[in-house]
Amino acid sequence: MSTFNLSLNHHLDLPDDVFRQLRDQIYKRTGMYFSDTTKYLLQKRLSPRARELNFESFQKYFYFLQYDPRADAEFDHIYDLVTTNETYFFREPAQLTAFIEEIVPDILAKKSLKKIRIWSAGCSSGEEPYSIAMLLSEAGHYNHATFEIFASDINQQVLSKARKGQYRESAFRATTPELREKYFNRDTDGSWRVKDEVRNRVQFGRLNLYDEARVSLLGNLDIVFCRNVIIYFDDQSKRVVVNNFYNRLLEGGYLLLGHSESLISLSTQFKLRHLKNDMVYQK
Repeated sequence: MSTFNLSLNHHLDLPDDVFRQLRDQIYKRTGMYFSDTTKYLLQKRLSPRARELNFESFQKYFYFLQYDPRADAEFDHIYDLVTTNETYFFREPAQLTAFIEEIVPDILAKKSLKKIRIWSAGCSSGEEPYSIAMLLSEAGHYNHATFEIFASDINQQVLSKARKGQYRESAFRATTPELREKYFNRDTDGSWRVKDEVRNRVQFGRLNLYDEARVSLLGNLDIVFCRNVIIYFDDQSKRVVVNNFYNRLLEGGYLLLGHSESLISLSTQFKLRHLKNDMVYQK
């Protein structure tokens, strides 16, 4: 029987077979893939949780995840612990410029009903969808159309932070002082809170990108932002997620990935558009 790992880090020992079983369960449920090189990451992040539940070994923790009726809720907790959420306002500005100056005008020119629906998939702590809302306001697009912005993540903790809309200095590394003064209020603790006029333009919800049935509930969309998210999936899972995006986008709709991400060898459903400011994918 496995006992406490008595090394200085005090993490529970994670045997290779249990790691693979745990990794496979996360993959089956979410499409997120943890390679053999990430074993220590899972061990480090989940050991405190297993101890909190009074399991003295990962074997017993995994047995709980397999057979206990509370397993679904516990997996939700695991997703919060193992996902990495690093973002900031106005990230990848060239793409955001293309969104404001080229993509939105292109969609509006083709629509009789001036309503655009946008999904920020894998929104983390909310900086991306709030950036979208602020840029639309700055460009005056709200004067000419209705915009619905839906933002989702699988991590409930970051969604709670996103709804709160309160941020520290690190979130503003690409934000001008003028925009911060215009769209945020300074709190007494030195943090900055998004003004209600921006917060009210974004609807947050928890969503697993791998869950086709739940994704379908979003209805038709014009633009999907999914930046620096599919790097956590293997190729098979990426194809599932990208196909979910394709099915939700209207004809001519746009998919915006992170600059380190590509659909090469994954999908031929989208065409790569070379816009003036950036390259994006279009259905």
